Amino acid sequence: MPRTTHHTTLARKNNTVAAEGVWDLSISTPIGTIEAVVEFARQDGVLAGTARGAAESVALSDITLEGDRLAWKQAVTKPLRLNLAFAVTLDGDTLTGTSKAGRLPASKVTGRTPRRPSGRGPLTMTKLLVSLHVLAAVLAIGPRPSRSLS
Repeated sequence: MPRTTHHTTLARKNNTVAAEGVWDLSISTPIGTIEAVVEFARQDGVLAGTARGAAESVALSDITLEGDRLAWKQAVTKPLRLNLAFAVTLDGDTLTGTSKAGRLPASKVTGRTPRRPSGRGPLTMTKLLVSLHVLAAVLAIGPRPSRSLS
């Protein structure tokens, strides 16, 4: 009997990949690359989400998750008023797909999820600075000389 190994970093429920968490997106458009962040969470058992860019934060609509395929729509007003439709495939902690705005050509979308809900809270600038300060203090002390027990 052949052995089968399954590897995945995303939770599966009913053969559907879990999309919950924060995703850092990069959208390659004809006018340049746009960076955005989308966050998905379950609210009363339904997948909901928001998107944040440099200029605004908007709610996502028509979110569907079937297997490893995730789709959603969002309306943005900056830098232009556009209705966007996203269709991506989740693969571990990455996603790839497209974003489409009406008759415009589809834009390539890639994303990573460095931050999954963990119950520990987000890494804030304060936590980062404290961690760096502690690390600097440890490095400044250096190794302690060993004492002989004579």
